Amino acid sequence: MDYQAIAEKIKQADAVLIGASNGLSITEGLHIFADNKAFEDLFGDFKRNYGITCLLHGMTAHWPTESEKWGFWSRLIHHYCAEYEETPVMKDLRDIIGQKDYFVLTSNGECHFEMSGFDPEKIDEIEGNWLTMQCRAACHDTLYPVLEKAEEMHKAEKDGLVPGDLTPKCPKCGSPMDIHMMGAADRYVADDGGQRLGWRNQLIKGPLMRLTAAEPKATYITINLGEVYITENIKNKSYGIDGKIADVLREIKKAM
Repeated sequence: MDYQAIAEKIKQADAVLIGASNGLSITEGLHIFADNKAFEDLFGDFKRNYGITCLLHGMTAHWPTESEKWGFWSRLIHHYCAEYEETPVMKDLRDIIGQKDYFVLTSNGECHFEMSGFDPEKIDEIEGNWLTMQCRAACHDTLYPVLEKAEEMHKAEKDGLVPGDLTPKCPKCGSPMDIHMMGAADRYVADDGGQRLGWRNQLIKGPLMRLTAAEPKATYITINLGEVYITENIKNKSYGIDGKIADVLREIKKAM
């Protein structure tokens, strides 16, 4: 792969549009689909008690009680958000962008872009995120921050349960609150964009490829381990890299 040519394209760009889905999270060690050691270490008790098989399963579960739901969510948020430290892959991405204008389009909800120093005004988390909550009844569309409340619940959690008086309620109608994330909220207050995964994630990649086709000077760069897909009409102005995101970004950064 000609990383020097990719680096030159980025240097010449007026702006960079970043599209990120599950592959980037996996690179950071967060695999929401995996029943792996990390999941067992963090949520082995939930797995045994409720049959939860991965993070996504827990995120979209219909929990018997609010105490159990927030037992899961407060632990998840504490571990992957409150304790998050910028990873090398995020630092490399920021270094590659440098001082250029940019915008991030992501289906990842853990808020790691913002926590890594990316401007929140330049991030669109198109399926919601873990650090905001909404009224379950959707009596209004205001979103509320959840991190501080989640930390309070996490400290009080015992055996996967949060005291009932700590679980959040809507300040207007008194209904329970849900994480503002597609699949986690009973009545998601934004339009449903659907969910697609991996290299077939047309929710992210489809619009970016169409934009590349429509813009004469645009270049499309895609990284995916195992399989790379680029539509025929933009192959002459695209770079498809089959590899690990961390390794590829490191090479591009070197070539910059």
